[in-house]
Amino acid sequence: MLGLPDGVTACLFDMDGVVTKTAVVHAAAWKDMFDEFLRDWSSKTGTAFVPFDKARDYEQYVDGKPRLEGTKSFLESRSISLPEGSPSDPAGAQTEWGLSNRKNELVQKVLERDGVEVYDGSIRYITAVRAAGLRTAIVSSSANTVAVLEAAGITDLFDTRVDAQVAGERGLRGKPAPDTFLEAARMLGVGAKQAAVFEDALAGVAAGHAGGFGLVVGVDRVGQAEALRAHGADVVVQDLAELL
Repeated sequence: MLGLPDGVTACLFDMDGVVTKTAVVHAAAWKDMFDEFLRDWSSKTGTAFVPFDKARDYEQYVDGKPRLEGTKSFLESRSISLPEGSPSDPAGAQTEWGLSNRKNELVQKVLERDGVEVYDGSIRYITAVRAAGLRTAIVSSSANTVAVLEAAGITDLFDTRVDAQVAGERGLRGKPAPDTFLEAARMLGVGAKQAAVFEDALAGVAAGHAGGFGLVVGVDRVGQAEALRAHGADVVVQDLAELL
């Protein structure tokens, strides 16, 4: 009924794009931040302004990764080198942390203004999973995970949480490394083979595959089914309700 192999007793869900409709907010914030920076960089260096592509650049370089890693990855793709700076850098400062903090500032403004919507099919699926006696975790690269879950009113759907805050405290590498998913499974008291991963990001699917989990479900929200499979998804659906 749940589309899970025998022996799977825990489900590990990414948040943005799988459970909540916040991936589009992140994509827009990345574009606004990078375009702002790239225009300034273009005028300073005399190079052509090539805007951030909200589909291709987002999926390839930043989606699913910790914020600083996404910033580094995209800048590297454009052969731009900036100082890393520190987490206390003001938003928009010409450092990797400054740009990352600007992106987070933009996301928080949108969340405060518009609130958080959820995918109804995902909520139905998670509710069914819990009713069947399986344990659940939210595994997100976001530093805003707690606030988003509370705003959506779905905190009680998850037995545990591994997010940017937990990853930082425990020295866990971000996706596409499997560390955060493996830590969530450990916190739920199961091995990787007893857990299923649900992801919409290529980096997240790659993390699930690298961790040797019992099932990796790719959630295709933007028409990238083949890429999700290529990165290690065992099953690809457009909505989790398809698994019911």
